[in-house]
Amino acid sequence: RFASTEAAKENKEEKPVEAISAEEQAINELKEKLDAKDKELANMKNHYARSIADFRNLQDTTKLEVQKAKDFALQKFAKDLLESLDNFSLALESVKEETLKTNEEVKSLYEGVNMTRNIFEKTLSRHGIEKIDPIGQQFDPNQHEATFQVPQPDKEPGTVFHVQQHGYTLNSRVLRPAKVGLVKGEDN
Repeated sequence: RFASTEAAKENKEEKPVEAISAEEQAINELKEKLDAKDKELANMKNHYARSIADFRNLQDTTKLEVQKAKDFALQKFAKDLLESLDNFSLALESVKEETLKTNEEVKSLYEGVNMTRNIFEKTLSRHGIEKIDPIGQQFDPNQHEATFQVPQPDKEPGTVFHVQQHGYTLNSRVLRPAKVGLVKGEDN
């Protein structure tokens, strides 16, 4: 009897072991599926976060490019206007002091042209176009164009002492470099 009860117990234990192993297999399969879904969800979240970051970067880049386009859209037009400004200056420089003192009509014309030039410069300034005034500054190849050099012992070599043509910047970017004369060093 003892052997038969032990055998019965073993048989009973074996059946639930087989049933448990089938249940465990099902649970393990479900766990594996859940783990796979968790990994897939993590990948999707990562992909979503990256997509949002890429979109925000694209927005920022686009904003910067649009702003640059607005800031420098006037560049060609502004360059053309600088010739007119140069002509105003040439006209004013061509009138002699003596003529201004002796002829009232020429003096009135001179003052009118001077006022027009000043208004023109102020208008350009309001739109981001600024004059480069390099007198006394060290030569900067990014803002100046050297046209000649003259030795001057009382001044430091490489210093701008004469401006042939004023330069201009558009929103801090050089639109036209200033044409300048430099102090020549003794070794040059």
